[in-house]
Amino acid sequence: MNKKHRQTLESILARPDRKDIHWDDFVSLLKALGADITERGGSILGIRLNGRYAVFHRPHPGNEIYLSMLKRIRRYLAECDISLEVKDD
Repeated sequence: MNKKHRQTLESILARPDRKDIHWDDFVSLLKALGADITERGGSILGIRLNGRYAVFHRPHPGNEIYLSMLKRIRRYLAECDISLEVKDD
């Protein structure tokens, strides 16, 4: 995980909730963590990480992650045992 990925993870886990996290940065973080990402049609992505599966919808028309989705993302990363303790590249 590089510096940009770590910053994205810090933003996702930050309190109070941030409204400026970009979807593309989240997807890049998932790839860096080794996630298997599948396009499921339309704006839907299937994500498998550390044996856990989730489905997320790309935000539109903008690129910022909605607060309701941010909470689901946090929960999913916790289930996948992802925290700020993840090692850097």
